[in-house]
Amino acid sequence: MAAETLNIQVDPASQVLTLMLRPLPSGTPLVVLNRALLSAIDAALNRITSGEFGTIKGFVLASDSRVFIAGADLKEIMGLSDPELHEYLKFGQKVYGRIATLPCTTVAAINGAALGGGLEIAMHCDCLIAAEPPSGTPEKPMRPYLIGLPEAGLSICPGWGGTNLLPARMDAARAIEMTALGKPFSVLEAREAGLVEELVPPDALLASARKRASAPKNTPRNTPRCIADPDRLEDVRAGLAVAQTRIGQSQAALAVIDCIQTGLDRGWHAALDAEREHLVRLRNTPEGRGAIEAFFAKSEKK
Repeated sequence: MAAETLNIQVDPASQVLTLMLRPLPSGTPLVVLNRALLSAIDAALNRITSGEFGTIKGFVLASDSRVFIAGADLKEIMGLSDPELHEYLKFGQKVYGRIATLPCTTVAAINGAALGGGLEIAMHCDCLIAAEPPSGTPEKPMRPYLIGLPEAGLSICPGWGGTNLLPARMDAARAIEMTALGKPFSVLEAREAGLVEELVPPDALLASARKRASAPKNTPRNTPRCIADPDRLEDVRAGLAVAQTRIGQSQAALAVIDCIQTGLDRGWHAALDAEREHLVRLRNTPEGRGAIEAFFAKSEKK
């Protein structure tokens, strides 16, 4: 299964390793996060940290799909019991966290939509760069692809750190508002906001990502860049106060706010616990189940 869901490439000259995620041949043509893919990533990280590939001087997370990652497999999530979902979310948090603590520079090479858990795993990397969106034709212009955390639009909340990661990389008030309302950005908006550090032509994406990854890591980390970082605390507190005047009182929005407040007050790991508790709770509410069932029905019509 691991060989089907990802591929590992190491450039012998730079010793930059690329972890290329792939859709299953028998499933959707998109990369979707599920237990099989998380297990494959975990196994690949075991191989990397064991020294199987020598001393790795850079790490690139990429996708061999028309999207980067389309998000988590909601059908798998909805089929789990509450204890199973807690365990699944903990496992994903652990796997993602291993990327953040790699000793080399880590880069997410975003080639298409990065939503929900897809953006969360990207934000566990040091740097996000993205491919310029296709322009289409004058008769049929193409919309820029989306990057963001849409969970609150389904009356749930992020579960792999997104509430505490996004405000650490851009204007905090805007990040909190978009997360609490479940509104993704276009990739162009993400670049303007600073979430994406660079836009490059699609055919230059991997080379650009590998070049960035080959630079020494600025500072070793025990956690990803998050709102508990000392240089973000005050900006995020101010941004939270502004965002709270804009987002209303939905259960999902209040959960997002609680996760952010928890991260500010008690740190990264407490915020992860809060996200997990809220996500399990919200998917059981009438609003959460109704929104997700409506999402399934809409998807089946496409």
